[in-house]
This record gives sequence, C-alpha cells and structure tokens, in this order.
Amino acid sequence: MTLDIARIRKDFPILDQKVYNKPLIYFDSAASSQKPMQVLKKEEQLHLEYYGNIHRGAHFLADKATIEYEAVRDQLKAFINAPNREEIIFTKGTTESINLVAFSFGEAFIGEGDEIIVSEMEHHANIVPWQMVAGRKGAKIRVLPFEDNGRLMIEKLDELINPKTKLIAVAHVANTLGTINPVKQIIAKAHAAGVKVLVDGAQAVKHLPVDVQDMDTDFYVFSAHKMYGPNGVGVLYGRKELLEQMPPYQGGGEMISEVSFEKTIYNDLPYKFEAGTPHITGVVAFGEAIKYLENLGVAEVAEYEHKLLAYATKKLMEIPGMIIYGTQDEKSGVITFNIEGIHSFDISTMLDKMGVAVRSGRLCADTVMQHYNVTGTIRASFAVYNTFEEIDQFIAALKKLVMMLS
Repeated sequence: MTLDIARIRKDFPILDQKVYNKPLIYFDSAASSQKPMQVLKKEEQLHLEYYGNIHRGAHFLADKATIEYEAVRDQLKAFINAPNREEIIFTKGTTESINLVAFSFGEAFIGEGDEIIVSEMEHHANIVPWQMVAGRKGAKIRVLPFEDNGRLMIEKLDELINPKTKLIAVAHVANTLGTINPVKQIIAKAHAAGVKVLVDGAQAVKHLPVDVQDMDTDFYVFSAHKMYGPNGVGVLYGRKELLEQMPPYQGGGEMISEVSFEKTIYNDLPYKFEAGTPHITGVVAFGEAIKYLENLGVAEVAEYEHKLLAYATKKLMEIPGMIIYGTQDEKSGVITFNIEGIHSFDISTMLDKMGVAVRSGRLCADTVMQHYNVTGTIRASFAVYNTFEEIDQFIAALKKLVMMLS
C-alpha cells in the first residue's frame, strides 16, 4: 500500500499553520507526535455524550464509558500480541510504567547485593528508577555500553550477567541515537541465565511492529502521546506470572477487592496496579489512535519514515562541520546532530524562527551526552505526516544558519 501523505496531513490541522510567518515544519515527534482529528473528536465525543466514572457507576454513562475503556485494553492486547488482556496495565506514561516495575519488581525480587544491567543509551526514565530501587535495596547498577556509531555492545552481556543479575533494562529504540536494538537477542541471552528484561518501547511502537510473544520479553512499556494519542496515558505489558507475584505500586480505589482496618485484599490483574480514577477520555481516545495507525499500516509507516530518514541523513551530511550521533543501518526516524563551531541552542532557536520545530539540549539522555563529551545536541525526528519537501526546507534553513553563524 502506498501512503497518501497529502491526505494524511489533512488529518492533522495543527500542521497547516504559520509560526513567525513561516510554514510550520514539525520535526519533534520523538518528544510527542501530533494527534489526528479522529483522536481529538473521540475525546470530545466521550465528554459530550457518555462521560462517567468507569467500573463503579450503575448507570448508562458509566457502563458505556467502561465498555469503551476496556475495549482499548483488548485492542492493545492484539496490537502487541500479548497472551492475556489482564497483562495490559494502564499508567500515566512510559515513565510511570517503568517506575511501577522498578518498585514492584524490586520489592518482590531484588535484594542486597543483586545487580541490574542498564544500557548506556537509555532515557533518564529508564535509569533513575533503577538507581532508586538499587539505593533502597542495596543493589548495584551495571552499564551495558555502546560504540560511537550507536551500536549497543551486546557481546558485553556475557561478562556483565552473573548469578546476582536480576533484570536488564534496555530501549527498543534509543531516543537520541535512533538505534533499533536487537532486543530479541538480548532477551534470549538474559533468559538463558534466568534474568528478566524490561524493554522501553516508547520510541518503537509508532515505528515498528511489536510482538511481545515473539520477542519473549518480560515487560514492555510505552506511551500514547508518542503514537498519535493523548498525553497522560501509558501502557505496561507484563508477564502474568510476574505481575501476580509483584505487590501493588499504589493503594486506593479499584486496586482492592475488600478493605477492612484489619486487612486489605487486593484486586485481580490488571486492576491491582490501577489505583484511582484513570485518564478515561485519554484511554478511549488512545483506542482511536491505535485504529488510525493500524489503518495506515505500521509496516508501511515504518518504510516511509525510513525513506525520510535516509534522505535527510544524506542531505545533512552535505553541510560542512556536520556531526551525526548514531549511524547504524538499523535505525528509526531520528537524527541527532551538531555542527562544529555552533552551539546547539543557537541552531534550534534560530530554526524555530524559521518555522522548524526541533529538540535541542541533553534530550533526557545525560549518559549519551557524556559518552560523546558534548553539552547538548539537536534532534530532528520524523513521523508519517512529514514530507521530503519539509526536509529540503529544513536543510536550506540549516545552510543559511551555517553561513550566518560560522
């Protein structure tokens, strides 16, 4: 199927505007993708027609909202090919999903002297929670390094994994380098030694087909807002047998079966990990985002974005002083770069005045910045609504900046 990008762009009216009197070019989808009208209308429809608190009310509105909310759980089960619907836990986002696992898995399975392996290319959200549990439990963090070209050195796992290793935390796709890590191979190595694995899929689910059973992962986490859905909604997939052994992350309504001052009996999965009133409208609208992405075809979107990536990379390398961080062939639609002699903040600020939205700074990845000994970078990230013409305009703007600032 050939994607009709002009038609797709009409689903995203936010893109059809000018900023500083220049046509908007949005190259920051790795931070948050824009939302199609189908998602926005679904949120509005729920508020206008059938908003009610789910699972609790004995009336029409609550019943309809509950049915639609739970239908999204079934959608997600199918989307990532999870074995059971109760293995799909709704959270506020990838960050909360990782924190949930770090706390609850840590309470159940990590003790003094144990070790957790974290890759060097992780987002802060997949480093700090593990440091916190390590500090609380007297465990140790060990680092799986990457090469300058962005390749994760998975052969180092053979020396890092030992009888004290409890878990490996790794990104499916690195948010700075765009590297698509061989997670299936990492998981196989880990499981051969009895080690569990959490995969951060925040940057992967929009760009790649994900099958958690084929991957054989223990935990997989991602966010709606990076895949054309609302912010404030995330997903944790976890193996049922592990989730059943893990204590609740938070206490409150919904996560309980029975409460007395003598004893509380916790609810069954998935509700044991879903305390309080969730982001009902966000989850229901997320279902519309999943439908939108599936209608386009995840594989077709990935192929198109790879063409954008290849085209932009080739054009960027024509610019004098260009340094691109992460040059693996297996890479998603992210380019992180610097231009010698020009500060990243100056470039991003002036690009903004030319209508181009990019991310700059440390990209929530201090360990990556430390690896390259830089204080900051610029990141351009692509989505299905971007075009080759936008890349040409982006390159022209960069060349103009180089002439002005060099």
